[in-house]
Amino acid sequence: MTETELTRKLLPEEKNDEFIAIESETFLQAAWRKFRGNKRALIGMVVLIFVVLAALFGPFLCPFSYETQLPEKNAPMSLLHFFGTDKFGRDIFVRILYGARISLSVGFVAAIINLIFGTLYGGIAGYVGGKLDILMMRLVDIIYSVPPTLYVVLIMLMFGPSVTSVMIGISISSWMGMAQIVRSNVMSLKEQEFTMAAFVLGAGDSRILIKHLLVNTMGPIIVTVTLMVPQAIFTEAWLSFLGVGISAPMASWGTLAQDARSLIEVYPMQTVFPMLAICITIFAFNFVGEGLGTALDPKQKH
Repeated sequence: MTETELTRKLLPEEKNDEFIAIESETFLQAAWRKFRGNKRALIGMVVLIFVVLAALFGPFLCPFSYETQLPEKNAPMSLLHFFGTDKFGRDIFVRILYGARISLSVGFVAAIINLIFGTLYGGIAGYVGGKLDILMMRLVDIIYSVPPTLYVVLIMLMFGPSVTSVMIGISISSWMGMAQIVRSNVMSLKEQEFTMAAFVLGAGDSRILIKHLLVNTMGPIIVTVTLMVPQAIFTEAWLSFLGVGISAPMASWGTLAQDARSLIEVYPMQTVFPMLAICITIFAFNFVGEGLGTALDPKQKH
């Protein structure tokens, strides 16, 4: 290559020969792109949206109330009663829609309580460390040693069988997992350079913990919360199925399955419908949680 070729002016069409156009995107945009690429996660999200909308607006569109007793007892499926009626003449379809409100409320409220308490507890333990961390984690071990069902039973004996009692009982025994996840992530992140830089610049402990450490732990936190909801729904359904959950006339999915258990040999579909609702919802939450786990993982490049 001659000196003239090295020093000559580039033509306009040659100026961008080495330019590689890459569309910039934020972390959330990249996460949404990866989430959309997961078909199971998208199907789960659509199913969850449908279930939530049906729980919110479905009972208003039905001609019967969840506690209305009709003359037609154990009626088969028809255009008037999509899922038939139970042994008291109550419309099963309406009760499943109403049960979705109870089951989803238990799941979401328990997850929110676990999110707030578990995140703060694990964040403080991981950030402070030392003797306080040891003391707080030993308390977690003590709570872990008691079966979760015992908490629910004791709370219901104290306050009676209600939705609030079930929420409190489930929340008491399920926040430890969130605390341990947050603690391990905070302990790892507090040794990173950006944490040291924030400390050198004069940021306080609360600002470093909330603005820097917990924010960078939001990926695992969101995934854990997503998986907590179906866990709480299943726990409530299992307790109600055993007869120690929500009492009549309120109807969760577990209560509906428990009510139909005595007629399972004669009218098996009365048990199948609420169990299908539980399974579909839990699978949908698991699919969404799996998709979020992949989308929010910074190690996943594609």
